[in-house]
Amino acid sequence: MKFLKKAINYFKESKEELTKVVWPTRNRVIEFTIAVIILVVVVGAFLGLFDFVFSKILTYLLSLKK
Repeated sequence: MKFLKKAINYFKESKEELTKVVWPTRNRVIEFTIAVIILVVVVGAFLGLFDFVFSKILTYLLSLKK
């Protein structure tokens, strides 16, 4: 019984807190989504470039031992 009261109280408090949340507008969500996608592409390209350069350097260094 005590568990049920705690669970009900938890959901009431959660509902109360959700009424205080300031939700972003649709345009704001779209702006943030575009910003995240652009950032992911830029960082991915940056890391891909470094991976390519370092793999070429490592291949060259390993070929010197033969």
